[in-house]
Amino acid sequence: GSVFGDLMAHIDEIELPSAHITQSQLYGLVNAIRLQETTYKSSGSVHGCALFQGDQMLMFVEDVGRHNAVDTIAGWMWMNDIDGQDKVFYTTGRLTSEMVIKSAQMGIPVVVSRSGITQMGLDIATHLGLCAIGRATNKRFLCFSGAERFIWQPELA
Repeated sequence: GSVFGDLMAHIDEIELPSAHITQSQLYGLVNAIRLQETTYKSSGSVHGCALFQGDQMLMFVEDVGRHNAVDTIAGWMWMNDIDGQDKVFYTTGRLTSEMVIKSAQMGIPVVVSRSGITQMGLDIATHLGLCAIGRATNKRFLCFSGAERFIWQPELA
């Protein structure tokens, strides 16, 4: 309750940059995650998060707590003065309201998940104009919100 309340306190002050993701960039980052050596592949029970610029992975982190993983990326961005405007945040976990808000607070306009999205996560992503893509595996995905940020490439169908 109190953590969520603090996250929601300034949500209307967030303005995301007008960035896009192409279908080929999405396929590239999903493939990069597939090729990434992970603790999850060898033992399971962890959440993975990554920060991408286009289809280039800038950082990958795993943790038993999904919030620890996203907070590690947020801290790394802050410590290295990295702007989120042209970045994509990837998570193996669900796009919950907290994950969506944290991504927006980092200034990241596109989030991708191997998993799905919660109703509250969808409501907030829609409110912010954030592109939320879920169920992203291989060349399958669902664009839940912010479809105007997604650039389809019919030649890839």
